[in-house]
Amino acid sequence: MFYDVVIAGGGAAGCAAAFNLGINGKKVLLVEKNNYLGGLMTGGLVTPFMKSSENQINTEFTKIFLSEMKKNGASITYLDGNDGWFNPEYAKIVLDKLMSISNVEVRFDTVITAALLDNSVISEITISSKMLSEHIKSRYFIDATGNCDFSKILNCNFLNKNDEIQATNLRFIMSNIDIDKFAEWILDIDTDRNVTTVCKIGNETHLSTACTWDTKKNWALTPLFELGVKEGILKNEDRNYFQVFTIPKMPNSIAFNCPRVCSKNVIDPLNNRSYSLALRLGRESILRLSEFCKSYFKGFENAYISSIADMLGVRVSRRLKGRYIFTIEDIKSGKKFDNPVLISNYPVDVHSTKNNKSILEKVNIEYQMPIEAMISADYDNLFVAGRCVSADFYAQSAIRIIPSCFSMGEGLAKYILEL
Repeated sequence: MFYDVVIAGGGAAGCAAAFNLGINGKKVLLVEKNNYLGGLMTGGLVTPFMKSSENQINTEFTKIFLSEMKKNGASITYLDGNDGWFNPEYAKIVLDKLMSISNVEVRFDTVITAALLDNSVISEITISSKMLSEHIKSRYFIDATGNCDFSKILNCNFLNKNDEIQATNLRFIMSNIDIDKFAEWILDIDTDRNVTTVCKIGNETHLSTACTWDTKKNWALTPLFELGVKEGILKNEDRNYFQVFTIPKMPNSIAFNCPRVCSKNVIDPLNNRSYSLALRLGRESILRLSEFCKSYFKGFENAYISSIADMLGVRVSRRLKGRYIFTIEDIKSGKKFDNPVLISNYPVDVHSTKNNKSILEKVNIEYQMPIEAMISADYDNLFVAGRCVSADFYAQSAIRIIPSCFSMGEGLAKYILEL
């Protein structure tokens, strides 16, 4: 079987690339290890999008995706102008629809297991599922797996170092919450509108609030979390990071961007034993956090855990070595490139499980990332998209968000269409 482009990984970047290639007449195969598309934005419950620059480029797929979501009432524009508040379950359905519209062939529950190489060219791959193995030929290949799983099979060169690991988290959702009661209470508890906000959109109340154990900022919820630890409902590490958002089309539910997973040893997302431990520790922490919310937060009295993410929230792992390595100096200088695939001003965002060690450094200038950071240095017909692009550790922390991954996928598709 021959395709113009084979894409490994159906997350944000992979779907954006697949759609734009398919809608422009290319024969595309999208290989996805899960039984749904969206990656972390669906299976990882990573909602909402983080807000980025008003001057983003390669945003047509984002607009189409959000337009389809809004038809079902499954996305909203929040009061800060962020139109990326979305329902992750509806996102699975919409992404299926967009792949169908663009004639992209999707193979779920399938991974790439082997490849045939001809010097610096990938000539053929083997895809495998529980039911079959198949040999596939293609002109171009895109690794959008997040962990560079396909590139690892190819023995590519990577940039990741052992000490360059961000904290992982395991998101969850609680339901049967009296949102209006909680909103009234949290607005009274926290008067900082840079942290806690509430708005009414249609018939739904939407809100966001946060608290961490970092002492660089005075968090309104800190006394409650400290009391929860004192009374034995929480462990101290459970309060290292807490952030919640409401979800469109789920009027009595709240999504939790936590817990950060704490362990005596650093969690390595590329090590199966470490990854498995993180899932278990994360679920234990989720149970404690849910009991804490029910005991201390107004409106949560009858709430329950309704969903736990299928996968860890991995922020960084392998990064492919490309023809260009995008750096933190490029971000801070606002360096311009001949072929940018994204424009952003999202901050440098490094999560740590240690007190006051996390970094959220605002960028006072818009920055660009070039297409060359998505082109493999090892193979002529291999590209990379998503969080595993060719970038140093700190630069990657700023470009790993969903809007930037959408732009990467779309920008890469446009580049391939011109080859």
